[in-house]
Amino acid sequence: MTTEIKLIPKDKLVSIIPLIQRLNPNVPETTLAIRHEEMIAQGYQCAGLYLDKQLIGICGIWIMTKFYIGKHIEPDNVYILPEYRKLGFGKRLLEWVQEYGKSQGCIASELNCYVNNETGNRFWEQEGFAKIGYHYQKPLE
Repeated sequence: MTTEIKLIPKDKLVSIIPLIQRLNPNVPETTLAIRHEEMIAQGYQCAGLYLDKQLIGICGIWIMTKFYIGKHIEPDNVYILPEYRKLGFGKRLLEWVQEYGKSQGCIASELNCYVNNETGNRFWEQEGFAKIGYHYQKPLE
């Protein structure tokens, strides 16, 4: 078995939609595809984790600068197929993303994780992330 982690080229990013659908089962696939195109136009990138050339994991990437933290990388929509979890793939994917961030001049990494995602919260804390605030949301409709 060979594994590879790499940025997915823009023209191949549509390959992540089935995994994104698993993360967002209540959002129609057509809506995800439309949002995906908008995100790409806004600078979205995605790292893919491949096992024997099969995409088994993804980590969306945003690189931005904010007043309080400076230039940073934000892992987003991190997903590993269930049958490949607890094998160290998530850790390897995150390490790759952090190294990519450093290569792009990022000085930190931050992310959002839902409060009810106990497994995710445990993972991020084990990886050295600290809870520093709350993520609020308000529909504008």
